[in-house]
Amino acid sequence: MKHHKSMRTLGRERNQRRALLKSLAASLIESRKIKTTLAKARELRPVMDKFVTLSKKGNVNALRLLSAKVGKDNAKMLVGEIAASYKDRKGGYTIIIKLNPRKSDGALMAQIEFV
Repeated sequence: MKHHKSMRTLGRERNQRRALLKSLAASLIESRKIKTTLAKARELRPVMDKFVTLSKKGNVNALRLLSAKVGKDNAKMLVGEIAASYKDRKGGYTIIIKLNPRKSDGALMAQIEFV
C-alpha cells in the first residue's frame, strides 16, 4: 500500500532526482528565474524555501551546508544578496507562474522566480 506518497519521482531514480533539483536550484540562484516544467517547479519550490531560510541564518555552518548543496559561489550569492532581501519575510520566497504548454510534447510549463 502506498499511503501519502509525498515526492514526485519525475521519472528518475533517487540520485538522478537529487542531481536534477540541485542543478535547478543552482540555476535559479544564478539567474533569479527559470523556465521549466510545472512538476519540476513544484518540486523545486520547497527545496528553495529551505535554502533561503537556512541562508538567512548567515553563519558559517549555513554557508557550508549550502555550499555542499548548490556550490560555493551560489551559496555566497544566496547568503549575501538573496537572504538579505528576505530578512523580514517568514516564508514564500518563490512564486510559480504557469505558462502555455510546450509545443513539442504538450508538457505543462511554468516559470519559477524569487518574489
